[in-house]
This record gives sequence, C-alpha cells and structure tokens, in this order.
Amino acid sequence: MAFTTLATLILELSLTRIFSVVFYYHFAFLAISIALFGLGAGGLFSYVVADRGGNVFYRLGVLAVVNSLVVLASLVYILTRSGEFGNLTLAGVYFASALPFFFSGAVVSIAVGEAIQRVDRVYFFDLIGAAGGCLVLVPFLDYFGGPNTVIAVSVLFAVSAAIWYNLAGTLRGRAGAVTLALALVALLAFNGKSHVIDVRYAKGHRIGEEAFVRWNPISRIALVNPKSTDPEIVIDADASTGIPGFDLNHLTDAERDNLLHEGPGFPYMLRPGAKTLVIGPGGGWDVARSLTGGSKDVTAVEINPIIARTIMQQRFPQLSRGLYFRPEVHLFVEDGRSFVRRSPEKYQVLQATLVDTWASTAAGAFALSENNLYTTDAFRDYLNHLTDDGLMVFTRWGFEPPRESLRLLSLAIAALAELGETDAWKHVVVLRDHAQNIGAFGALDTVLIFRKPLADAEVARVRTALSQTKLHALYIPGDAPSNEFGTLLKSPDPAVFWRNYRYNIAPVDDDRPFFFYTVQPRDILEFLKQGGQSADYKINRALPLLFEVLGISILAIAVVLAFPPLLLGARLPAEPGVRRFLLYFVCIGAGYILIQVALIQKFILFLGHPTYALTVIIFSMLISSGVGSYFSHRMIRKLEAHFLLIGIAVAVTVLALVAAPISEFGAGWPLPVKALVVVCLIAPAGFLMGIPFPTGLTRLERQFPQAVRWAWALNAAASVLGSVSAICLAIYIGLRATVLVGALLYLGALVVVSSRNKAVPVAPEIAAEVRL
Repeated sequence: MAFTTLATLILELSLTRIFSVVFYYHFAFLAISIALFGLGAGGLFSYVVADRGGNVFYRLGVLAVVNSLVVLASLVYILTRSGEFGNLTLAGVYFASALPFFFSGAVVSIAVGEAIQRVDRVYFFDLIGAAGGCLVLVPFLDYFGGPNTVIAVSVLFAVSAAIWYNLAGTLRGRAGAVTLALALVALLAFNGKSHVIDVRYAKGHRIGEEAFVRWNPISRIALVNPKSTDPEIVIDADASTGIPGFDLNHLTDAERDNLLHEGPGFPYMLRPGAKTLVIGPGGGWDVARSLTGGSKDVTAVEINPIIARTIMQQRFPQLSRGLYFRPEVHLFVEDGRSFVRRSPEKYQVLQATLVDTWASTAAGAFALSENNLYTTDAFRDYLNHLTDDGLMVFTRWGFEPPRESLRLLSLAIAALAELGETDAWKHVVVLRDHAQNIGAFGALDTVLIFRKPLADAEVARVRTALSQTKLHALYIPGDAPSNEFGTLLKSPDPAVFWRNYRYNIAPVDDDRPFFFYTVQPRDILEFLKQGGQSADYKINRALPLLFEVLGISILAIAVVLAFPPLLLGARLPAEPGVRRFLLYFVCIGAGYILIQVALIQKFILFLGHPTYALTVIIFSMLISSGVGSYFSHRMIRKLEAHFLLIGIAVAVTVLALVAAPISEFGAGWPLPVKALVVVCLIAPAGFLMGIPFPTGLTRLERQFPQAVRWAWALNAAASVLGSVSAICLAIYIGLRATVLVGALLYLGALVVVSSRNKAVPVAPEIAAEVRL
C-alpha cells in the first residue's frame, strides 16, 4: 500500500511540472484533478476485479504490473503530442494521464475492502506512502528531471507488484516483477544519457536546439544560443530571460544607451549610484543596468537556483562576463518577497522587471511564486524598505486597454494610503517602451512609484531625463487625465473606477494574491466565448478552465454516486439511507483537499518558496492524518464522532485565523524554524482529520459491506471537487475564507451523520464501538 501511494503521489506532482512545460501553466492544475478522477474511477473498477475470485494478492500484483507499463505508455503519449491542442488531443491526454491513477485507485480500493477490519492501519500506510512521495519529489526532479521521474514511478509500481506477488506466494510472479523493475531501472539510466523519452514539443511547437537543460520543482530551465550575442535562459519552454554580454568596464555610448534609455533603466537616470534591490534578476539585465548607472551596492534575489547558481555562476559565467561574481553584486537564492520581509536594509531603487513565468509550481495553477510579489501587502513592505528619496519600479507587458500596469497603480494607491500618503497621483510616473507594438505583443509599461510625493524640481528632472530617451510618457504628476492611468490616479473614488472598468484591476492582497487574473466576474461567460491566443489570454484562461473542471467534477460525483447501482444492481445494499450516508464521504473528501490546497497557497510567503509550502503542508497533513488514522480505532471509543467533527471545524478555524499573524511575526525566522512551526500548527487539525474516514468505513462495512469501495471512489471524486473549488473560492473570497469553507464541510458531515442516526437505528453493539 505504501509503495503504491508513494508512486501515485510522485506521479501526480511530477505531471504538474510536465504539463506546465508541454501545455500552458494552467493545464498543470488538471494533473491533480486527473489523478483524483482516476483514483475514483479505479475504485469503481475494483468492484469488477474483486468479484472475479482467486488470490487477492495475485490480482493486486497483476494490476501493479499493468500500471507500471501504463505509466510508461502514458508518458510517451503525452510527450509526443504536437501541433495545436484541439479538444480531441486534450481529451486523449486527459484519459491517457488518468489511466495510471485508475489502476492505483483499483489497487488501493481492493486493499481497503479486503482489510476493512484493520482499515485504520491500511489508511495509515496509505498516508505514510503519500507523505514519502512529498519528501522524495524534490530530489527526484533535481536528479532525474521530469520525464525520468515518471519512469522512476514505473519502477516503484513494479516493486509494489513484487511485494504483492510475494504475499500471493507465487515465485514466477515475483521473479517477473523484479525483472520488470530492473529493466525499468536500466531504461532510466539509459534515458538519462540518451534522452530518448524527453520533451520534444511544448505549447504545440517543436523545441529548438538547447545547449543545456535541467529540471527542478520550480521549472524546466534551458539555455539557448550560448554562442550568439543574445543568449537566453528559457523557462518551461515559454518565458525567457536574456543574459547581457556587455563589458561593463568598457561600455560604448550605444551600449550605455541600450541599458539606461529603456523603461527598466530609467530609474538609474534619476538615481545614479543608487543602492539597489533587484527581485527576479534572471540573466542579469537589471543588475547590468544598475551597475551602468553607477551603483556600487546591488542586491539580486533570484528564486530559481538553476538560473542563479548553475547557469550564471557555475556552468556559463563567461556569457555574462562574471556578472554575478562582481564585488558590487550580492546574490541571494530566495523568494524576493520573503527576502524583503526579513531584510533590515533600505534601498533607493527596488526593481522587478517582468517577474512572471507562466510556469506552474508543483502545487498547480495560480500557485505562482510571483503572485505574492504583487499585492497591497507586498507594496507596503517595499515602500517601508525604501529611503525617503527611494522609488520602486515595475515593468509589465503593455496592453490596450491597460490591465497589469493599471493594477500596479491600484496596488500603489492602496499601499500608499495605508502609510498615510493619500495623494497617490503625486507619487507615480508611468512610461511606455516600444509603444508601436501596443496592438500586438511587445510593448512594455514601466511604473515608477516614489516613496515621497514628487516636488516640482523632481518632476522637471523626470521630464529632462525622458527627453533623452524614446520612451513615451503615459502619466507624469501634474498632467491632466488623458488616459486610464491619469483617470484612475485623479479619481475621487477609485472603487467606482475599479467596478466600472472593463477589466478587473482592483488591488489584491496576500489573502487573494491573484494579480494576473484580470477578468471581471461578470464577464467570465463572454470571455469563454471569445477565445484567442494572446499572452493576456494565456494568463486569464486559467480560471474559466477551472470553472469547466468544477462542472466536470460535480458531474463526476453524480456519476460515481449513480454508477455502482446501475452496474451491480442487487449486489448493492437496498436499505434506505445508504446514499445519504455516502454524502458523509463527499463532505470529508472535499473538505480535506480544499483545506490542504488553500493552506499550501497561504504558507508560500511564510516558507519562502512554493516547493517548501507544498512539501511541508502536504507532508505534515498526511503524517498527522496517518497517525490519527492509526489511533482512530481506540480514539473513537473514547470520543463521540459528533465532538470529533466539531473539534476538526474548531481546529481548522483556529488555523485559518492564526496563519497570517504568525507568518507576519515570524518573517525573519530561519527556514527550519518556520517549517517546524507550520508542522506544529497543522498537526492537531491533521491528526483529527485522519480519524473520520477510517471510522466511517468501519461503520459502513458493518452495515453495508458492499458499499465500502463505493465510498472510497466517492471520496476520491469529491476530492476533485474540493481541489478545484479551493482555487475558485480563493480568487473571490480569499484563502482564509476558503479554509473556513473546508471547516464548514466537516460540519456538513456532522449534519449528515446526525440525520442518518435519526433515520436509521443502529445496533447497540455497533453504536458502542463506533459512535458515528
């Protein structure tokens, strides 16, 4: 059981990385839904397998061997998709990806059904195996890369098959499974050098020649054109960051103009020699701009170690002429926002240029590390780390009508107001570079936000510097409103502007850190009808896709609820109330995953990295829930289930309320201390959340034994609903409220149990053992 769930979780999370590269980042979230859908369908299929008779361990071994081969076939199918992604292609990818989870679901469901008398221990090893998957995912992706990690999953399934065959007492089956595992290990080693099974197509196009490729849990990083004058670092085969090859000690006038006379270089014309903080420097262009402007103290904070260390310092430092080794440059590998929160320093210039990758983390879509950089809370942190003559500068893609750059102004208005600066129009300058490309793709808007109001002399300095460039001024303090920027800044009530504007550019905070999603709620259906392939579409397409998956998830639950009676007829219990009791498993399944997904997003900022949040949150929840399951048999004797479900709701509510204050208070703590604090916060709720499922199955087995695997499948299907709902809810009501909705679902389970206990009398001996 542990090997099965270990392999299943590694497969699920590694697929989020592969989907982010091969498709667009928002498709990565589908990996979670695909996994849960497959597990639920496999639970239904287990009814068919279980009724065939014979040695149950032998049947489990057969399923594990088949799954080992299916994983490999599914990987090859996904990596060989090319051209535009029509509905037929995406449907094929969906079902090909779901097959391994289908067989995993069948294995787990059969094992649970056969060992129902010790379901507390079975569920314990189920969760322990999944927790182990969280721990090994990071080293697997670092060492093997994305495709080879999936091949390693095939090895793990083959190992589980050998264990099942050993329990079945069949020497031939065990030898065959071991041989298969060894063959797959050989394939893993061979593919690590030859890359026969690898990413060849991404976003519908064939990937060009790459000089260097490496994966980690953040993204797939490739280096292209290293021998040209324009080498690039490509992130998830889509976004890129250039590497400047200038000799900064001997710049020509043309090179100096190239660095300073574009939007991101403009602040160094106003603050030459500034002490600078660059968030997301990538290949180093902003660092080079700062140095060209005379800076002697440049702090660069890059979240991806492959970019900062492997490429820029270890493998290809010559491409940038050792830029990150210069004594003026101080490089940190960390989330930029977390660095700012713990830093005691103040800067004259704080800069972030196009810090977004459209690349999902292992947590799925909208779990982007960059989201936490663009919130009102983040802007307040930045402003507090500026000197009185300091400024922060953000460069985003320019669109017509504007949205990303306009939302930056909304964040500035809210953050400045919190610091007592109510005249935001005196603090802001907006410039546009490559304005001729505004109708296509390539215009850049640079927003400069000053800590203090600009005096007339400073405004004159801005205009003088601007005259030396080809930049187009969209707003300078003192200008009459002539476009959306001026209208918003001079608006007596910005909330009215935000409400009436075509796009959703209202400020977002740390509880709703979805900066890039700009579709107004009222326009979702219209947006779905429009389609399109622009960069803006790629960003905004994510949530409508999640709404589609939400609808599919609701349909899946209805199908899972109705399918077993249609398939099995009289073999299912006909007693009244069984379907109502199954709603209990829907509530706890959806509630558990909804709380988990929201907490991952909630703690990204505190832990400083999406991968850390994913690992710590899932690991601590699975371990604590596993321990809760292990002790559930003796715990439930001493504790009424009603009090248990109320206790879960209370513990989760407390967790939702204390998460933000603790994150704020402990911003400067070392990472191990932060991780320990998160584990301690989550463990009590996780422990209690591990009890309702095995005790529910125990009660179900005593009254309706034929429905045990049905309940397992329904719980998995409900988890799909919870995972999708978590993100949809968080965007509109916030992460804290989403966690509270998860707590309400456990109270919903309480209502189901209470109504059932009133409707169907329980035998005294059952009530004494399992008060549920």
